[in-house]
Amino acid sequence: MTVSVLMVAEKPMLADSIAQILSNGSAHKRKGWNNVCSVSEYIGRFQGKDARFKVTSTCGHVMSLDFPPKFNNWDRTDPAELYSAPVQKNEANPNMKMCNYLASEAKNIDYLVLWLDCDKEGENICFEVIDACEANLKQSCGPKFMDNVYRAHFSAITDKDIKAAMNSLGRPDLNQSLSVDARQELDLRIGCSFTRFQTKYFHGKYGNLDSSCISFGPCQTPTLAFCVKRHDQITQFKPEQYWVVQATYNLPNGGAEIRPEWSRGRIFDREVAQLFCDRIKKAGKAEVYDVSTKEARKEKPQALNTVELLRVASSSLGLSPSSTMSVAEHLYTQGYISYPRTETTSYPSNFDLQGTLAQQTGDPRWGSIARKVLADGIKRPKSGEDKGDHPPITPMKPRGGLSGDMLRIYEYVTQHFIATLMGPCIYKVTTSKLSAAGEEFQVVDRLVVDPGFTAAMSWLSADEENLRAPNLRKGDVLMLKESQLAVRETSPPGYLTESELITLMEKHGIGTDASIPVHINTICVRNYVTVESGRRLIPTPLGISLIHGYWRIDGELVLPTMRAEVEKQLTLIAKGEADYFAVKNHALEMFRQKFVYFVQNVPVIDSLFEASFTTLADAGKPFSKCGKCHRFMKLVESRPIRLYCPTCRETYNLPSSKDGQIRLHGDKKCPLDEFDLVYWQGKGQKFIRNF
Repeated sequence: MTVSVLMVAEKPMLADSIAQILSNGSAHKRKGWNNVCSVSEYIGRFQGKDARFKVTSTCGHVMSLDFPPKFNNWDRTDPAELYSAPVQKNEANPNMKMCNYLASEAKNIDYLVLWLDCDKEGENICFEVIDACEANLKQSCGPKFMDNVYRAHFSAITDKDIKAAMNSLGRPDLNQSLSVDARQELDLRIGCSFTRFQTKYFHGKYGNLDSSCISFGPCQTPTLAFCVKRHDQITQFKPEQYWVVQATYNLPNGGAEIRPEWSRGRIFDREVAQLFCDRIKKAGKAEVYDVSTKEARKEKPQALNTVELLRVASSSLGLSPSSTMSVAEHLYTQGYISYPRTETTSYPSNFDLQGTLAQQTGDPRWGSIARKVLADGIKRPKSGEDKGDHPPITPMKPRGGLSGDMLRIYEYVTQHFIATLMGPCIYKVTTSKLSAAGEEFQVVDRLVVDPGFTAAMSWLSADEENLRAPNLRKGDVLMLKESQLAVRETSPPGYLTESELITLMEKHGIGTDASIPVHINTICVRNYVTVESGRRLIPTPLGISLIHGYWRIDGELVLPTMRAEVEKQLTLIAKGEADYFAVKNHALEMFRQKFVYFVQNVPVIDSLFEASFTTLADAGKPFSKCGKCHRFMKLVESRPIRLYCPTCRETYNLPSSKDGQIRLHGDKKCPLDEFDLVYWQGKGQKFIRNF
């Protein structure tokens, strides 16, 4: 008896790779009828039986959560109702017709094998696929239906990993899926209620906000607060002058000179600093009273996880977190690296370190290093943390013809992997201490003994300073060349970089390894921060006003502790240790009460906005006549483009002028309400707007 098996992956390219690996290259591929996915078919064995396999895919989430249409009218729905309004799942992309497509491919299928990404989101997509396929499977809707549904767990697109996953199929995890359902519903209800209210409120009062949506999010708002807090530290900082004694001495052998560091560092009283400087000048010399040498080491990094990859890509490669994850996912689906979303920094005990390293021995850039590590023996990786999700990010095959950002990310992943199998960087530190008129100076020299892992990660090498004070010995006397006071000022901290922000988000439990890039991208898109040179995040007046306003009304809205606590509860749902409904309902009620309080006290923020933005009454220029009062309305051209009637105090949204031109349609009026007709023409489109 031949059985039929449908296998579903998360992306078309991944489905193609799985089919080719499991069929040993014999799979035949055809285009799916939805013109988005493909179907690969082959004959094989499943559960000890002859089987006919079909392998296809989704394109990410099949469904998305939303309110019914009647609750999506911002003008007719009170945002407070969104905490109790019904929600429904709609197709994430109706044009793909994914539900019908999966159902048609599942017709008369005996077994369903799910190859979705092995994280919580992937588990949630598993159940979306199950819902789409269930009715058409041979064993559907019965008590044993789930007995015919299997889950593959894998971390890399290699022959070894894919075949091992096929030979050890498990079951989809409903608890992990429910934790995602809870997060989606919380974010929808909380985000939409605050966003709708404050967008309408502020757009109805101010004309130059330069943001079409004034959004709030349980994660994005604390993320923005980190940036604004650093901005406040900078603007409130008061520089203070201090003085440093700089003394230059000639070495005993003549010719060369050194400028040792003064042990007192800096003095904030000029007269006291001058007193020390005069003493040193009067002494005219310094004597070496101690020379000590000790061995120091720079430890190698832990195995690479997602957060560290995001940090390094931003600080060293200049890539945004969202770009980094996009590139890493492409590398993963093409089989170059292992699964890029992981919190684990410890290699599994059965991980093939030697085999993975051996693949890199032919690389022209680091092949010689890889060969030396194999020859000398792999050093035990630094202990890390096993989060129970996926192994650390590692290369899975040579780089081949990669270029651009894909090559840069691949190079870092590979160099980091090689470095974790090497020894520490060892260097000698020689400290020479000098005394002049009772004041202590010192010179520190470094000499690398063994570069260790920095041979693979050269940018982390220890700085050598072994020529600053060669051959100083105890008792040597150095003659003073000059001594002077240098005046300096204390400086404020710099603006947060993306790398520093990622560190803060991880520390405070804001978002997950997968969602951190999304939250950072959101505050940029909303015009709450701008990204400047060095990937520094500079808050805009809008971002600053919002956070300061939240602090005035309810500081907990921006504190990371609230979301971190919710994330802990969601994790308990995923582990089966907390009830889905209890966690969700408790969090919703907490934020509902905060929303009601925010609405009641939102006028508190007006003083902040009035200091930074122009009111609608003072913004824009007369443009067209209102059909209600027959006076001129003003055209406000900053985002969002809108007409404002100062008499009626009402606003009317218009299409963006960036996409077309807005002008009056002659002197024509709407016969129904007597508003002037507004004519908008864009690329290949035009329409007349009445109100």
